[in-house]
Amino acid sequence: MDAYYADEALLPTGWAARVRIEVDSGGTIVSVTAGAPAEGAERLAGPLLPGMANLHSHAFQRAMAGLAEVRGAPDDDFWSWRELMYKFAGRITPGQAASIARFLYIEMLKNGYTAVAEFHYVHNDAAGRPYANPAEMSLAHVSAAREAGIAITMLPVLYSYGNFGGAPLGPRQQRFRTGPQDILAIAGAVRSAASGHADVICGAAPHSLRAADLDGLQDLLAGLETIDPRAPIHIHIAEQTREVDDSIAFSGMRPVEWLLEHLPVDRRWCLVHATHLNADEMRSLAQSGAVAGLCPTTEGNLGDGIFPLSAYRAAGGRYGIGSDSHVSRDPFEELRLLEYVQRLVTRRRNVTVGAVSPAVGTTLWLEACAGGAQALGRAMGGLAAGQRADFVVLDPRRPDLAGRTGDMIANAAVFSGSAGLVCDVMVGGRWQVRGGRHLLEDSASMDYAKAVKELLA
Repeated sequence: MDAYYADEALLPTGWAARVRIEVDSGGTIVSVTAGAPAEGAERLAGPLLPGMANLHSHAFQRAMAGLAEVRGAPDDDFWSWRELMYKFAGRITPGQAASIARFLYIEMLKNGYTAVAEFHYVHNDAAGRPYANPAEMSLAHVSAAREAGIAITMLPVLYSYGNFGGAPLGPRQQRFRTGPQDILAIAGAVRSAASGHADVICGAAPHSLRAADLDGLQDLLAGLETIDPRAPIHIHIAEQTREVDDSIAFSGMRPVEWLLEHLPVDRRWCLVHATHLNADEMRSLAQSGAVAGLCPTTEGNLGDGIFPLSAYRAAGGRYGIGSDSHVSRDPFEELRLLEYVQRLVTRRRNVTVGAVSPAVGTTLWLEACAGGAQALGRAMGGLAAGQRADFVVLDPRRPDLAGRTGDMIANAAVFSGSAGLVCDVMVGGRWQVRGGRHLLEDSASMDYAKAVKELLA
């Protein structure tokens, strides 16, 4: 049994002082006691937060950050950005994907993410043929996560069609081509490779309603049920208005409306983006128990739109955050932008507060942690007995944290706009970042740079 002591820590019930946390040899929290003595415990360097889950990642897109910021047409939007992404995805090799992912996952750790859901759809080789091991690309990401020390929920993606109505895939989508049985086989291979590793989980992800029909969705869910009835299920949905229009033209229903009508959406599900909801869809999604996966910096970068967070929370909806295309790898920045766009819409300040605290920073961190943990199917998201020991220790030497206590710590972390606030990071009882550094960051950085230069050559 290991013991840790924090002068201040953010518990599920709010900030507490003189907190002692005991962790068993398997990396699970056994007890949390406020107002406790420090004797016999490792004294943490600064204020303690629970680790954040990154519920949506396309790791290879990290290498694209900044490449799509030159306007090619007056109506430049998501769909034109997607063409560049297709070109990039068409070249990447398993080795390059692993190098990019390892570097990215270290970046995530250094900023306070302790787990990631990898929504991976580049399954086949550059000619669109399955690899000798069809799970090769997925396993490359699992290996990268284990080397970096971040927990991973691997989500191999079903991608069968190019649009609603079973439209054929285009030439640049052949690397993504899979059927339900392909995804189940990949999931089985990942689960076999991860056997015995508490911080590796596997679920599945239909890419979108554009890319999977009802039969394929039902086959995937039935197969997943036999493998693991608790496995997470994620899907892109209603990210763009054109997607909503195409859905209505095909089925007479909006995407979220159709999904909730035809499939058993429950707490296992994460609806990524869900940007364009009407009031009925928003209430139904909240009542389903599923998590809305919000990616504010990517949604802003792509011009997607604004999720109705205030109304959704009022209806009891759960949410988490993801870095998606990785134009940012910082959970504090995701939460700051999430709040700011709500302020711009409502023309009010301090919009996202809850019963635990009137402080926006505290509320956002706790709620996103809880929603992200649910979406990843992982016992994390709170400093409480039974949870994995995922610690994010803030650096008390940073000027933006000077003199702050309690709620003001979280508010400073989210709203000061400063980088480098994280000092130490633990995942499942093991320190992965100490003093702001990761043991592999130098070699991972060099491998990443090499992979990017090859892709851009």
